[in-house]
Amino acid sequence: MQPKHDPRLGDVESDASSPKQHSLLRLAGSLLVEVSLPKLLAAWLLLIGLPGLLLGAAPIAASIWLGEVFGKVMAFQAEIWSVVVLAALVAVALFSSRRLFRLAEHSFWSLNALAVQPVYAACREALRQLVEGRVAPGSRSLPVLRSAAAAVAGLAICGVALLALVEVWPATRFVGDLPLLHAPRGLALAAFANSAALLSAYVAVASLAWATADATMDQPHDLANFDAPPDGPVWRIVHLSDIHVVGERYGFRIESGRSGPRGNERLQRVFDALEALHAKEPLHAILITGDVTDAGLSTEWAEFFDFLARHPALADLVAIAPGNHDLNIVDRGNPARLDLPMSPVKRLRKLRVLAALDAVQGERARVVDQAVGRLGASLASTLAPHDGAITSFMDAGRPVFSKELSELWTRVFPLALAPERDDGLGVILLNSNAETHFSFTNALGMISWEQSRAIDAIMAHYPGAYWVVGLHHHVVEYPRRAKAISERIGTALINGAWFVRRLQSLAGRVVVMHGHRHIDWVGECGGLRIASAPSPVMTRPDGGPPHFYVQRLAVGADRRLKLLAPERVELAVPVSA
Repeated sequence: MQPKHDPRLGDVESDASSPKQHSLLRLAGSLLVEVSLPKLLAAWLLLIGLPGLLLGAAPIAASIWLGEVFGKVMAFQAEIWSVVVLAALVAVALFSSRRLFRLAEHSFWSLNALAVQPVYAACREALRQLVEGRVAPGSRSLPVLRSAAAAVAGLAICGVALLALVEVWPATRFVGDLPLLHAPRGLALAAFANSAALLSAYVAVASLAWATADATMDQPHDLANFDAPPDGPVWRIVHLSDIHVVGERYGFRIESGRSGPRGNERLQRVFDALEALHAKEPLHAILITGDVTDAGLSTEWAEFFDFLARHPALADLVAIAPGNHDLNIVDRGNPARLDLPMSPVKRLRKLRVLAALDAVQGERARVVDQAVGRLGASLASTLAPHDGAITSFMDAGRPVFSKELSELWTRVFPLALAPERDDGLGVILLNSNAETHFSFTNALGMISWEQSRAIDAIMAHYPGAYWVVGLHHHVVEYPRRAKAISERIGTALINGAWFVRRLQSLAGRVVVMHGHRHIDWVGECGGLRIASAPSPVMTRPDGGPPHFYVQRLAVGADRRLKLLAPERVELAVPVSA
C-alpha cells in the first residue's frame, strides 16, 4: 500500500523549529504564543528577580549592620564602609570557596550573555555590515574599519547605559536604617533601583571593555598559505563537527527541517569514507567538536554508539567535545520550552554526555586535578566512584539537589588525550557551552577561567608536546562579508577575545579546531591558527555536496606546530539525500 503522501518525506511538523524554514521573527512570535507563562515567571524570579533583589539590598543591609555595630555615623561614612565591607566579604567568599567562585563566574558571564553581549554584538555587526558594503573585498582598510565599528558600538551602548543610570539614580538608596526593614515595599523598590543602577553602571563599563578588547586585538584573517610539509612525521586529524545524529530512521534535524537530509544515511557514508582513509593511511585521531546529537536524547546517543559498534577500528580514534545541541536543547520540537534552574532534565542531559565521553574516551582521556593544578587520573577513574549516583539519577531524576553530581560536570573539563611521546601531539577537549535554560537561547558559549587555567597545567605536564585544542563554539567571528545582518549576529564565545589572548602565548604549540557554524574556515588571529569544520550531514549554504577535512599537522624546523594543506573529502551523495 502506497499512501498519497509519503510520510518518509515529512510534513509541516518537521519544520516546526527550523530557522531554515521560518524567519526568526516568526519563530519568536510562536515562542511568545506557546511559552509557559507561569514557568517563565518562575524563571525570571529565580534567574533575574531574586539576584537583582539581593544585589540591590546588599549595600542597604551592610549599611544597617554597620550602623548597629558602630553606632551613629555619618551617612556618607556608612555608605563608604558598607561598600568596603561588602567587597571584603565577597572577596573572602570567592577565594575560600571554589563552588562559590564557579557560581559567581557563571553568573557574571550569564549577565554578559543577557545584558551586554547580544546588544553589543548586534550594534557592532550592524555597523560593520553598513561599512563593509562600501569597501572592496580584501581591502587593507577593512580591519581598521572593523575595529572602528567595535569602538563606536561600545561608546553608543555606554552612552545609553549612562542615560539609564541618570534616570534611575534618584530612586536609589544605598544607605538604610532599621525602620526601613519594617517597610518591605519601600525596601524592595530601593533594592531594585539599586540593582538597576549597578547594572546600568556595569553595562556602561563592560561595553567599553568589550569594545576595547575587540578594537585592540588582531583582527582574524583567512590563512593565505598553508605551511610546507617539513621533514618528519605528519599527524592526520579527521575533523568532524555538527553531525547531529537523529534518533529516528526518517527523522529531520531541528535546524534544517525538510530542507535538509533525513535520517543518518549521510553519517553512514562519512564512516564508510573514514574506513577507507584509515585503511589507506592510518589516522591519528577523529575529532568531533560538538553537536554529536541533534537534541541530546538517549535515542540519538544510542544511534551514535551503533555507528561506533559497526566501525570498531575507528572507535578507538574518536574524541568528542560537547556541543550546545547535546546539552542546551530543552525540546527539539518547541523552542518555547524552558527548564527551571532546579529542573532535573538539564542535569540528565549532562550525565548522558558524561556517560558518552566515558564510553568513547574514558580510558584515554585524563582529567586535571583542579585542587593541585596538575594532570590527574583518567576520566573513567574520575567517574567510577559516582557510577551509583549517576545511574540512580538517570533512572529516577532524583535527588534534584546533589552536590556530588552538580560539581561533577565542571570538574571533568578540560579533558586531555595525552601524546604518545613527550614531543608528540595531544588533544585538549573543552566544554564551551554556557549555562542556558531556554531552547531559543541554547547556542551561547563561554570558556571558564578554571578551564583556561587547567590548559596551563596540561601544557606544564607535557612541556615539549603539541596540542589540538578542540571546542564547539567559534572563538572569533569570521572575516567574511555577510549578505544579511541575521548572518552576522553570530554565537561565538561570549568571552572569545579574552580566550584568544589567553592562547596567543601558546600559538607555536596549539591549533584550535571548532565547529558550530556548519561551514569550513581556516584562519589566523594574533598568530593563533584556527580551523572550523563544516557539517558533513547538513545542507551546504552553496548547495554543493557535503564534505569534511583531514587536517594535517607537523612540527617545523623552528619547533613550532605547522598546519599543512588539508585533505578534502567529498561525500558522493545526492544533495537531497
